[in-house]
Amino acid sequence: MELADTFVINLRFACATRRSISQICREIGINRQQFNRYISGEARPSAHNVARIAAFFGLSAQDFSLSPKLFEARMTRPGRDRSEARLLFEGFPGDISALRRHVGYYQTYHISPSWPGLVVCSCARIYEDSGSIRVKSIERIRDAANEIQQFSKYVGLVTFWRNRIFITERSVGREPMLSQTILMPFEVHQRTYLRGTTMGVSWRKENQPYASRMIWRHIGQEPDIRQMLERCGVLAFGSRQLPATVRSFLDTPAAEVLTVPSEY
Repeated sequence: MELADTFVINLRFACATRRSISQICREIGINRQQFNRYISGEARPSAHNVARIAAFFGLSAQDFSLSPKLFEARMTRPGRDRSEARLLFEGFPGDISALRRHVGYYQTYHISPSWPGLVVCSCARIYEDSGSIRVKSIERIRDAANEIQQFSKYVGLVTFWRNRIFITERSVGREPMLSQTILMPFEVHQRTYLRGTTMGVSWRKENQPYASRMIWRHIGQEPDIRQMLERCGVLAFGSRQLPATVRSFLDTPAAEVLTVPSEY
């Protein structure tokens, strides 16, 4: 059997496990007419598109080169589709076409109980990779008064559902933590700020859970990375480095940080 024929047979089987071809195309972000050519065998997708298709089905690109029998076994192995973890993972990236409008670099701002009365400024990048929308974040804090230097990295996934952006991140290090951020997409007449909330654990308060407002400022596709990193740190509300829009969003009684005391 020719490799191309194997790919077509496997793709058809994979598509049969979903509600419709239209849904598949919409969530992957591939033109329906072009996808039909893949299914019919009239055209072979690029390596990039094969990776995007495979990621949508939770497979590797190499899986589509398996014999149809082995491919079916991989697609239908016990517990695969019934797994709750599997259902969770399938929630990413959601509406990928809507998410692509938000790809780029950001300066992020939020209030943390670790630095009461100050704003934590970090930087992040949302980007597309192999059919997924991913995020990388860096938090760099230099507190000379308290002789503290903190450098943290985070990696995660981004999804778009019901006109909201959901970001799940994991810190990189010996003692990893998870955080969740929900942002509202750009408004019709502004393409700079994403407003929402974040939930995580405080760095200096015995890993105390907290939730607070979060706002992301879009910097562009190719910013000065060094300049972005230099902006990172803790800022007073009166700092000139704090944009007025950020200040007004965070410096209100409604933006109070919610925490869970350790004694509970």
